[in-house]
Amino acid sequence: MFSQEELSIIWLSVKVASISTVLTLPVAIYISWVLARKNIRGKSIIEAIFTLPLVAPPVVTGYLLLLLLGQNGVVGSWFYDVFGIKFVFNFAALVIASTVVSLPLAIRTIRSSFELIDSGYEKASISLGGSKISTFFRVSMPLAMPGIISGFVLAFARSLGEFGATITLAGNILGETQTISLAIYSNMQVPGEESAVLRLVAVSLIISLLAMIVSEYYAKKKRYLK
Repeated sequence: MFSQEELSIIWLSVKVASISTVLTLPVAIYISWVLARKNIRGKSIIEAIFTLPLVAPPVVTGYLLLLLLGQNGVVGSWFYDVFGIKFVFNFAALVIASTVVSLPLAIRTIRSSFELIDSGYEKASISLGGSKISTFFRVSMPLAMPGIISGFVLAFARSLGEFGATITLAGNILGETQTISLAIYSNMQVPGEESAVLRLVAVSLIISLLAMIVSEYYAKKKRYLK
């Protein structure tokens, strides 16, 4: 049903989404816990910054990443001059773009789980001699696990469907940076490639549907924390 080229595109997309989600999850868990449990100065501004990629046009996010990580960017130029590392138009760019756009979604989902946890459980653990770190890993995280899993699944699906930031930072290079979304866009411009478009669209819809089913399942479990 799928050509070798299409299978390669699907595999690249899944690999990028998997890596970016694994990178996203620890950061999302920590930030979510801080936003849910800590009263820090400028909390609303910090929250707005992390939420911005969720509401800003993806192309804008990609452009800002390009300004930051491009060979003439503030960070990108230093890495290129010192280590010879490029963060644009390659696999690393795919992972970075997917991570940045999926992080806000994971944070919003996971944060709500931490907010639903009765802080009395954490206080009881500390009063019984548990450290803050052990309380976090043995009490807070297990109770928030439904939301963490839901956030993981949604972040994976968001990474898999990323388009705007990806095409801006990583380009649309066949065999290197062309993911499912980019392949659909490219094939739509070519007469006679309707069947390839439909196959890739079907794959995207199936994965997205499964992700939403799993997310909704764990979202229902999360409500029991109330």
